Amino acid sequence: MTLTIAELARALDARLWGDGTLVVRGAAEAGEAEEGQISLATNPKFAERLKPGGMAMLAEDMDPEALGLKAAILVGRPRLAMAGLTRTFDRGPELAPGIHPSAIIDPSAEIGEGAAIGPYVVIGARVRIGPNARISSHVSIGRDTVIGRDATLHPGARVAHEVIIGDRVILHPGSSVGADGFSFVTPEKSGVEEIRHTLGERHEIREQHWTRIHSLGWVELGDDVELGANATIDRGTIRATRIGRGTKIDNLVQVGHNCIVGEDCMLCGQVGVAGSARIGNRVVLGGQVGVSDNIFVGDDVIAGGSTKIFTNAPAGRVLLGSPAVKMETQVEAQKNIRRLPRLYAQVAELRETVKKLMEKRSDDGTAQESRTEDKG
Repeated sequence: MTLTIAELARALDARLWGDGTLVVRGAAEAGEAEEGQISLATNPKFAERLKPGGMAMLAEDMDPEALGLKAAILVGRPRLAMAGLTRTFDRGPELAPGIHPSAIIDPSAEIGEGAAIGPYVVIGARVRIGPNARISSHVSIGRDTVIGRDATLHPGARVAHEVIIGDRVILHPGSSVGADGFSFVTPEKSGVEEIRHTLGERHEIREQHWTRIHSLGWVELGDDVELGANATIDRGTIRATRIGRGTKIDNLVQVGHNCIVGEDCMLCGQVGVAGSARIGNRVVLGGQVGVSDNIFVGDDVIAGGSTKIFTNAPAGRVLLGSPAVKMETQVEAQKNIRRLPRLYAQVAELRETVKKLMEKRSDDGTAQESRTEDKG
């Protein structure tokens, strides 16, 4: 795609400086731009790398003339502008509308107008694919699944049966939607059930054999949901596992059976949400956060990386640590831990001082007794 820098500035709702006729064919980091590429240099430290005579995206308070540029786009919120810029030049999987000859599609499936079905795609019975959806190579879609308009399924995505996927959903390579939940039971009370009740005490250790609980539920992904590579969303046991509109889920995230995740959440890499947990709206879980089963995380909660949430978290709370506590509490606790060596040294010094005082007092007492005996 090519357009002038003036057209790009209008598309980003940003201010143009300089020659608006320059043609933009792509973007590059500062100092690496070739002919027709706009440099990204919204931070002054990156601006130092810019080549004179080029074009760049700058923060509003920067001076393009002083940097020797021919043209620049000045933006108020750089990362938001970057989102628009990258969207403009993202070519995507470039699948032509139509069905590739190697695709295997059940005759009862419905393919929407303008949809693109790539090589070696397998689509099951009674599947419905929305208009302009793009289904890349080696994707499999199970029976009775519905996929909305303008959805993009990248190579190797796996969608099981009876899944409902909204409009403009993106599934990255290897993502899995609708696998059976990890749900098993033992004929007698298991060791896990016992220690959950006793909080660690075990009365008897015995053999136990796991019996599978089948997953009869389904998965629902709302509009504008995005799943990263190798993210997995398990189907519910009886009811649906639900991911709310606009939620973004990173690579290698696991969402267990029966979970409900709200709208506009962000679940970062390697987050694990155990079965039947409920996540509110606009929740952000940093990398490797763990959420226990059957608990509730309120709206607008933010949990820092590697936080482990074992109990209900009230709305708006900022959490850190394992177990999760208020972030300021965890930060103060870590400061105190770092102070421990100094405190230990001070205690050791104090003990030595007390020991010397006691020895001195003992010596003084002995000397006093000796003088008393001499007088006698």
